[in-house]
Amino acid sequence: MSTKYSADGLSSAGRQFLERRTFFANAAASLGSIALTSLLSRDDLLAAQTPVIDPTRPHAPRSPHFRPQANNVVVIFCAGAVSQLETWDYKPELIKRDGLPLAGGPPVTFQGPAGNLARPQYHFRPRGETGKMVSDMLPHLAALTDELAFVHSLTSKSNTHGPAENFLSTGFVTDGFPSLGAWVNYGLGSENQDLPAFVAIPDPRGVPQSGSNNWGPGFLPAAFQATVLSAQEPVRHLQPPGISSREDQAARTLLRKINESHLAQHPGDGKLAARIASYELAARMQLSVPEATDLASEPTHILKMYGATDESNPTKAAFARNCILARRLIERGVRFVQLFNGAYASGGELNWDGHNKLKEQYDKHAAILDQPAAALIHDLKQRGLLQDTLVVWCTEFGRMPMFQKGAQGRDHNPDGFTCWLTGAGIKPGVSHGETDELGLKAVQDVHSLYDLNATILHLLGLNHEQLTFQHNGIQRRLTNVEGRVIRQVLA
Repeated sequence: MSTKYSADGLSSAGRQFLERRTFFANAAASLGSIALTSLLSRDDLLAAQTPVIDPTRPHAPRSPHFRPQANNVVVIFCAGAVSQLETWDYKPELIKRDGLPLAGGPPVTFQGPAGNLARPQYHFRPRGETGKMVSDMLPHLAALTDELAFVHSLTSKSNTHGPAENFLSTGFVTDGFPSLGAWVNYGLGSENQDLPAFVAIPDPRGVPQSGSNNWGPGFLPAAFQATVLSAQEPVRHLQPPGISSREDQAARTLLRKINESHLAQHPGDGKLAARIASYELAARMQLSVPEATDLASEPTHILKMYGATDESNPTKAAFARNCILARRLIERGVRFVQLFNGAYASGGELNWDGHNKLKEQYDKHAAILDQPAAALIHDLKQRGLLQDTLVVWCTEFGRMPMFQKGAQGRDHNPDGFTCWLTGAGIKPGVSHGETDELGLKAVQDVHSLYDLNATILHLLGLNHEQLTFQHNGIQRRLTNVEGRVIRQVLA
C-alpha cells in the first residue's frame, strides 16, 4: 500500500500529527493569553480605554475597566484642615514633650512664628478589638474604628486652603481642572437616569474655600459637573409656575418633538445633543428630586439616630439632614455624593481651620460632624448599602505639632496627615503609613493625595492611568503623571 504525500512533502499521518500538535500549541497559547489578560486587568496594566460618550445620553451607564468592588461613593470632606493630632494620629512623644521647643523645627510656619510643642487637646484611648488609639473628640466615629482603614501618611502640594482643596478634589492646585466626581461621572455614567450621577451637598454654614472647583467639570463636558443641593435648599425652580401638571406634560412632549426634529437637521452637533439631554434630565428631575429630598417619610427613630431632631444645635441638625439626604441619594442609585462639613475661611468659626482657639472651636465642629457622620455609616450598613458603597473621610491637609506663637491653635501642615476609608472593597481595622514621633512629617509608606484618588477610582473599577481626556493636546487625568493604588487598605 503506497503512502500519499502532500505538496509540502508530509504524509497524511504526518499532517494529522502536526495539525493535532498545532491545535494543542495554539490552545496552550490561547489559555496563556487569557491568563495574561486576567493578570494585566487585575494589576490595571491593560491599554487605555477612553470612555465613548453618546452626547444624547451623557449619563448612560458605561463599563468600567475591570470588575469594581464599589458601585457608589460618599466623600465626607471636612473643609479647613482637621488636625490629625486631635483625632486619629496618636503621638505619645508629643504628650511627653508638651510645652518644649521643637529642636531644629521651622522657626516660622504658614501664618507666622512657631511656638512650642503642644499635646493633643483631647484624650486618646484604645478602641474596639484592634485597640487602636483614637481621641475622645469624635466618640461616635471612634466607636467605628474597627471598620475603618486609616492612611496616616498622606501629603499635599499646598499649605493654602483653596489650592489644597483643589489638589484634593482635582489633582491640581490651580483652578480649571475636573473634580474627582466629574471624572467618575465621565468614566461610568449612572444607573439612574432620573437623578444626577454626581451630587454635591454643601455644609449648612456655606460653601468651602475653593467653592465649585471641588465639584466642577473643568475641561470635561459640562454634563459631568455636580448638581448642588442640600436638605435645606433642594434644587430650585423645579416646579413650573402657574400651569397644571397635565399642561406641563403636553408642553414637554411638544418641546421634545421640536428638539428631535431640530437635532435631525443638525446631525453630529454634540453640543446641541448635550443641551437637549440636560433639559430632559431637568424635566425628569421635576419628579425625582422632590421625592428624593423629602425627608418627611423618614421615621422618627432614624431622624434621632442622625441627630436631625437636636433642637439645641440647629447646625448639627441641618448637617444630619444632609447626611440622611446622602443616604437617600445612594439608595436611589446616585453614583457619587460629595458631602461637605465646614465652610469658607472664617478664623476657624465656620470650618476646621484651628489657628487660634483650636479646642474651643473643635468642640463645636466635632458636635456637628460626629453623630450624623457615624449614623450615615451605620445606616448604610444596616440597609445593606455599605457592601456596594465606599465611604471616604478626608480633609485638605493636617496641622503642626506645635502651637503658633502667642496662640492656642496649630498652623497648616501639608507634610503628614490622615484620611480614612470604609465600606466596599476596604479592609477593616487597618492603619497604614506613619508620621514621625511628633506628627510633623510622613516618614513611612508616604502617599500623595494622588494615591488616595487612584485608590478611589480603582475601587470603582477604573484605572487612574487609563481614565483620560485630551485637552490642549495633552492626555489629562485626575492623577496627572503620578499616583498609585494604596493596596494595603484593600480587602
